[in-house]
Amino acid sequence: MASNTVMGNLPSGMGICTTIPDILYLPELVFGGLVWILVACTLVVPANPQGWVMFVSVFCFVMTFIWMVVFACGGHRNSGSWAAADFAYHGLAAFFYLSASVALAKVTLDMKDGTILQNYQLDISAVVFSYMATLLYFIHTVLSAIRWKSF
Repeated sequence: MASNTVMGNLPSGMGICTTIPDILYLPELVFGGLVWILVACTLVVPANPQGWVMFVSVFCFVMTFIWMVVFACGGHRNSGSWAAADFAYHGLAAFFYLSASVALAKVTLDMKDGTILQNYQLDISAVVFSYMATLLYFIHTVLSAIRWKSF
């Protein structure tokens, strides 16, 4: 059975709230913002992996917000190169979030013994939300690749 979805164009305006994969912008922002907030609330030990997690969450939050505004305003002008850039950005974001999630999980496992329980619980929540953000960015990457190939 044929699908009624036209994949060969990029939405603008409120269309980003009703089309796949663009409807994933808001959950990406929510989960990315939660990672950012939860990691910022904890004791930063060791600093290096936690700093990478903070960089990834802030970078992806800001870039996803800018990307969403560009799409909402129609700045892409329905160009195939913007579809390719959408695929590339979300692929990079998924890779960044995966690396940050693994680092955060390792730090959280290492702090299981001898730390403040509240920091441990916040880090566990951050790990869960980080993997959720990774999954959302990965799904967005796959769907963006499908859309890009239909141009």
